[in-house]
Amino acid sequence: MHISNDISSRTHAHTHARTLYVLVACEESQAECLAFRQLGHIAYSCDIQPCRKTGNPSWHIQGDVTPYLAGKTNGVTQSGVQFNVPQWDLIIAHPPCTYLCKVSSVHMVKNGVVQVERYRLMQQAREFFIKCLDAHAPFVAVENPIPMARAQLPRPSCYIQPSWFGVKYTKKTLYWLKNLPPIMPELEYPNPKEFVRASRGKYRSRTFPQVAQALARQWSNYIQSLAR
Repeated sequence: MHISNDISSRTHAHTHARTLYVLVACEESQAECLAFRQLGHIAYSCDIQPCRKTGNPSWHIQGDVTPYLAGKTNGVTQSGVQFNVPQWDLIIAHPPCTYLCKVSSVHMVKNGVVQVERYRLMQQAREFFIKCLDAHAPFVAVENPIPMARAQLPRPSCYIQPSWFGVKYTKKTLYWLKNLPPIMPELEYPNPKEFVRASRGKYRSRTFPQVAQALARQWSNYIQSLAR
């Protein structure tokens, strides 16, 4: 079994900037993982699903992310590569929104009666969301769409639109941040269209590469600036 030499690879071409250890929770697309890797950081995605065929399984942890949110920093990737990092500097989480988002609230009450099982699943999803928000890292970001009021999530720190980064679509996305600044617009796309209103699941929840690159660049620059 190959062992990843993540500690020795901490020094890279950006000799004046500290390499960051980044975990992207609940991400099988590896859009954000790849964006951080392209900047020279040590990043891993983690999801119960395998990474996409176009992804890199050596950078993907397939399994329950909960232990990593609680501080675990070693394990085995999807391709069988062992890894061991000193700590997670930044954890970005994309907890499932199916039972939390505002658009799904129409399924919570039928004929004036709260659906007990649906309510239980919402509570379960909320508990996991809070675990993500309380992740064991100095810098944390949790992403989700607009939540239903019944979920009683904390107030978000900011929101973004993909069109702020050159994408031709709008899709309001909220972020809950710990020790991180809001993501700032970079390249406004004129007259954007709403992103596939009728779509569901992973297709609608995917992160556009332009957004992934922007947040990776902005947040890594910010964290690195604090160490100078």
